[in-house]
Amino acid sequence: MPTFPVVTGDVLTSTIFNGLPAFAVQVAKTADYTAASGDEYQQLVQMNKATAIAFKLPVDATYNFPIGTVITVLSIGVGAVTISAVTPGTTTILSAGAVAASPTLDQYKTAVCIKTAANAWYVVGGIA
Repeated sequence: MPTFPVVTGDVLTSTIFNGLPAFAVQVAKTADYTAASGDEYQQLVQMNKATAIAFKLPVDATYNFPIGTVITVLSIGVGAVTISAVTPGTTTILSAGAVAASPTLDQYKTAVCIKTAANAWYVVGGIA
């Protein structure tokens, strides 16, 4: 697997490009879950429950993901996955979902959470 980020002068080979779309698929979460170190970039966080389940983004004081962090969430269960902040008054989440601060994912939908500033995330993808 290539090391990222690449820098000026690096030769981009087929090995690097072939490694870009690969995800490490995590064991499915079957209870509410708060993002933690190791969930970012080429990790696929699966959520699997027959009833509603929550994926939470922490405040920077709990775990400070670097700006530019990307976390990919996939709903594989029947229950809707709500993506929201652990502390909504501190962490801002914006999306095109029906409830911009708490978008939801239906079964087999995926979304990407992108950290754009301190305590600020955008959620894009197959949200409701």
